[in-house]
Amino acid sequence: MSAQAAGCRGWKMLYGVTRPTIHIRCVSSTEAGSRPSEDEQLWETASPLPFSAARLGSFFQDRPVLKNPFLEDALLRGYLRRHLPQEAVFSDLLAFGNRVSAEVDGWGRECEVTPPRLVHFDPWGRRVDHILTSPAWKRMKELSAQEGLVAIAYERPMGEWSRVYQMCKLYIFSPSSGLYTCPLAMTDGAAKVIQSTGVSWPVEAAYNRLTSRQPEHFWTSGQWMTERQGGSDVGGGTATMAVPQSDGWYKLYGFKWFTSATDADMTLTLARVCDRSGATIPGSRGLSLFYAEVSRDHDGCLRGIEVQRLKDKLGTRQMPTAELLLDGLPAHRLSEEGRGVASIANMLTITRIHNSIAAAASMRRVVQLARDYATRRTAFGKLLKEHPLHMQTLARMEVETRGAFLLAMDVCRLLGREESAIASQFDTHLLRLLTPVVKLYTGKQTVAVVSEGLESFGGQGYMEDTGLPGLLRDAQVLSIWEGTTNVLSLDVLRCVHRSSGMVLHAYFTHAKSLLAGASSVSSLDPAVRAVDGALSELKGFVQEAATKAPGYLELAARDLAYSLARIYAGALLIDHASWKGSSPADIYAALRWCEQDLCIVASNKMRGCYDGNCPGLDSALVYEQPTEGKN
Repeated sequence: MSAQAAGCRGWKMLYGVTRPTIHIRCVSSTEAGSRPSEDEQLWETASPLPFSAARLGSFFQDRPVLKNPFLEDALLRGYLRRHLPQEAVFSDLLAFGNRVSAEVDGWGRECEVTPPRLVHFDPWGRRVDHILTSPAWKRMKELSAQEGLVAIAYERPMGEWSRVYQMCKLYIFSPSSGLYTCPLAMTDGAAKVIQSTGVSWPVEAAYNRLTSRQPEHFWTSGQWMTERQGGSDVGGGTATMAVPQSDGWYKLYGFKWFTSATDADMTLTLARVCDRSGATIPGSRGLSLFYAEVSRDHDGCLRGIEVQRLKDKLGTRQMPTAELLLDGLPAHRLSEEGRGVASIANMLTITRIHNSIAAAASMRRVVQLARDYATRRTAFGKLLKEHPLHMQTLARMEVETRGAFLLAMDVCRLLGREESAIASQFDTHLLRLLTPVVKLYTGKQTVAVVSEGLESFGGQGYMEDTGLPGLLRDAQVLSIWEGTTNVLSLDVLRCVHRSSGMVLHAYFTHAKSLLAGASSVSSLDPAVRAVDGALSELKGFVQEAATKAPGYLELAARDLAYSLARIYAGALLIDHASWKGSSPADIYAALRWCEQDLCIVASNKMRGCYDGNCPGLDSALVYEQPTEGKN
């Protein structure tokens, strides 16, 4: 038998088909009639090429595998062993983690590839404005009720630690939820507002639905605040009018520019009560908070609402976000007249904490997947996990993730104490300061960490069909929703001013107390010195800034907020690492965190970044115009 025949027989045995001999002809400029050179002769291969025709080759890269997020997260489990060592909590989170990895994550992907769509008219021309969502989106709602993702916070099965329990569950759920955590955040916020204003008719039934574990009974809430003229500036940007009715209710007329989770069952919204002449009070003092149900009449048409269009967003495509015309929407005034902005303060606390949890969860998810992938991907003759530079990069991402997690959980701890009526004035001040600080800082962290995480997958991190780019697109909203970085930085200044500095006193006192427990752990000494020194620098900056013009501190607001976050996260990491059940990795993470510039506001002050001439120079730089007559 010839070698060629033997080769063909081998292919037939392997694939069940006969492969013909492959002929490869060299292309040349040899003249007709001349003898081809040896290199230009016809070659016959004894064995076929592995990538010819429809053959794809023999190597396929293993994808990263999502394992149980609870079992894979050493910090989460260590934190709970220390603060909430309840068997019921561990069993629930273990089972939920299994469900997330085995089932729910697939639903989240379905929500991503089957985004909502708007149907304006039925086949007979009647306007119906149906927002059609995927079956997986509806399953997310059922799961949220069954797992008590809102209810836990109001049942309080773990007392003051119930918020931590709830948020740990959301932390596991968030990256796989298809963004269903966004309507859950607003639902939680709405329940909190109703609870704080008084659970009575006509919102008692709504409150019971928002906090229900029964899927057929459970409601979600929207949050319709943003109008064309402003996002965070609701006082200056809200034009919606509330017209009083004879039965004590109101009808709302206005245009809501950005309404998240528009398929919700109810909503809270701001509007201006008008008098008989149609006049309203301008500014924040003219705003009241209203409750409205999303319902349809007997013809299937929305009552008092027209859905203009769905928003075309960078990320969060799984969730319907729409522009709405309110045209006589029946509503009940929930707040005292003119007290709308004050009434949503509790809601903002809740939604900003949810935002922080989502940020930490996104970071944890990309680190978990990258860590798994490093055990499967070989480059330059070694697994990725065997390349020191790659592991250094993942370690830096891990340190950021740990800092974000502990920041977010500490705010949850403080909220739980407040809701259990055991919070001191000290706790209340700390919660007020840390809520915007943690939200703004984790929102910025997650974009950087998730972006770095995509690099660890190489080109596959850029391919939409892997599902990985969606992590980055969705992360970007977290620095924008519920207050941008600059808006929240100014909110930090506002709470310092309104408390006459008491929020900072609480901050310095508690940060110092967190360091005290590390006195017996000598390996943490460098980190303790770094945080202690940063606290002194921060205190010195605050004292000096108090003697400056108001514009000085405003210009430093962003760096001040970053410094508050970095120093406090360092103190939390040190505190966790000094616990008797900590691991060597906990100590290493604390040391690595504290190597960075913890008090950037002091560093930038030394560079003159907040001097009086800086705003003018900044403006001149941004708006520099080309000079005429120069090449």
